[in-house]
Amino acid sequence: MRLLFDQNLSYQLVALLQDLYPQSAHVRLAGMADQEDLAIWEYARTNGLMIVTKDADYLAIGARLGHPPKVVRIGLGNCPTAIVAELLRVHHDELLQFYQDERGAFIELR
Repeated sequence: MRLLFDQNLSYQLVALLQDLYPQSAHVRLAGMADQEDLAIWEYARTNGLMIVTKDADYLAIGARLGHPPKVVRIGLGNCPTAIVAELLRVHHDELLQFYQDERGAFIELR
């Protein structure tokens, strides 16, 4: 299970979560920092990545285009990167089940 962290999350999450989510990426590190959400969606779909974001815009795109990619929305306000990393660690098993569920398209973590 590979994740693509959106611009509204720290690129440091890639290294912080490498043990649980190997080969994950961040839009900035992938050279997509200035790209529109639809381009990021297509990049995730093409490369087999789940989008991790705080942005609700991906829900509208998913409703229009379907999945893949799947979307993980981080439902936390402004908080340190370590809190987001811990959230993704605590919910690893849940995310793995979500990833394997062919019907699931969206999940929110709090």
